[in-house]
Amino acid sequence: MTDGKVARGTLAVYPGSFDPPTNGHLDVIERAARVFGELVVAIVVNPQKRAPMFSLDERVTMLKRCVERFDNVRVEHFTGLLADYVKAAKAQVIVKGLRVVSDFESEMSAALMNRSLSDVDTFFLMSDQKYSFVSSSLVKEVFFLGGDVAALVPQPVLRLMAEKRTTLQRR
Repeated sequence: MTDGKVARGTLAVYPGSFDPPTNGHLDVIERAARVFGELVVAIVVNPQKRAPMFSLDERVTMLKRCVERFDNVRVEHFTGLLADYVKAAKAQVIVKGLRVVSDFESEMSAALMNRSLSDVDTFFLMSDQKYSFVSSSLVKEVFFLGGDVAALVPQPVLRLMAEKRTTLQRR
């Protein structure tokens, strides 16, 4: 009997800013963990981007709590090109989640660039329909304007978001 993984010996990397991780991210992680032997959830640290709401340590903590039930998933972070990170990690595939058609347009270009730089293919997973509208940016906006995002983020993330909101309100 097999463990059900299609690519049991394959190391896959699921990159993202995860600011914060959402149930959509977790859905992709869960499904990719069933397909690949090992999955690295890799937090991208991009100094060129606007400062994230959550520090790198907070995002690592949130993700580790979210994935602790998976024995083949680990959380790491990197700075620089994804293609360089994937080569250094000796990964065979990049995993990306797609919500809507516009995601495909931008992710396809990135996938082709990554393949040209690292000779690693990208494995696209369609998001579950119930998460097709969920983005980290939208979750943050709704949450910090007082909206309920409990159905959109895992509990460990919701707890840290509540702590962050309390801290910001004290300032």
